[in-house]
Amino acid sequence: MTNRLFIIGAVIVGALYVLFSSIYIVDEREQAIVMRFGQITDIRTEPGLYFKIPTDIVDSVQIVDDRLLRYDIANMRVQVSGNAFYQVDAFLTYRIADARLFRERATGQLSVAEARIGASLDAALRQVYGLREFTDALSDERTQMMQETRDLIRPDLAELGLDIVDVRILRTDLDADVSATTFERMRAERLAEAALLRARGQEQAQSLRAIADRQAVEIVAAATRDAEIIRGQGDAERNRIFAAAYGQDPEFFEFYRSMEAYRIALANSGTTMVLSPDSAFFRYFGSDGQLPAASTTFGTPLPPASSVEVPATTDTPALDGLGIEETVAPSITLEDGSELSPTIGTEAPAPVEPTAPATPAPATQPAPAPAQ
Repeated sequence: MTNRLFIIGAVIVGALYVLFSSIYIVDEREQAIVMRFGQITDIRTEPGLYFKIPTDIVDSVQIVDDRLLRYDIANMRVQVSGNAFYQVDAFLTYRIADARLFRERATGQLSVAEARIGASLDAALRQVYGLREFTDALSDERTQMMQETRDLIRPDLAELGLDIVDVRILRTDLDADVSATTFERMRAERLAEAALLRARGQEQAQSLRAIADRQAVEIVAAATRDAEIIRGQGDAERNRIFAAAYGQDPEFFEFYRSMEAYRIALANSGTTMVLSPDSAFFRYFGSDGQLPAASTTFGTPLPPASSVEVPATTDTPALDGLGIEETVAPSITLEDGSELSPTIGTEAPAPVEPTAPATPAPATQPAPAPAQ
């Protein structure tokens, strides 16, 4: 009885083994490769319950994924045109389109397929980036670069039964060395721009300063001109008065000049003069303080001298005759929005009108000096 139960149990176990070893299930996310003695006999892509020869000795089934798969590549250093380098992160999505080729050429192993994918993606990215300039990877051409990369690796990976659905570039950063170089270049550009702004400011400042200096010189020149004219008129009037006085009474004029000479020469200056008593310098020292006899003959008074003509004031700057060209005065916009502009040109002040010379009063007859 015991042997019979043992035999019945063995038969049941064998039957269950045969039953379960002849059944395989294909999920909607999978594909099944059916092989007989290592040769592919069938590819099951539709989900369901399937049967095969029991045990794996004759028929074996390999399940492969039918979903989209992803392969990532990170921190890849690529070179662009101009010997600049980028750090690139990218990934691609693919699916096993032909399970037969995948089994035959990649032994049905994803590790073997991904090794081929990594090599192809690396080569394609280097080729695409190598044909671009430094700024293209950060511009609108990025979409085109991803499409070109996908098209480059599709034929190669199709030989493994893989279909490349899409390629995406996640990150494109400057290499550390390139980043430092770019920072220095941007810093140099900012410094150059700042130097240009300072130079323009200094140019405007020098232009304003030159215009102000020119205006100052013009004002001083105009004032000096009028001062010299007035001084000349005064000197002319003084000389005219002296000449008129000399013509009225030459003897008195000579006496007056002698007194002026005594006052100047005999001042308390500590100067010692050795002169002969008979010198003409002491002519009036022996007169006991008596004035010389007045002259009875008077010369004809000199008419007033005509006033010196003062050049008419014009709008022309005073220094235009010196070869100073007209310049366009710059304007500066202040922070409050107002504009600061220098004064253009300077008009010379109006000359002082010469005063009419006073008519000399008729000379009176001096009292006769007492006889010595």
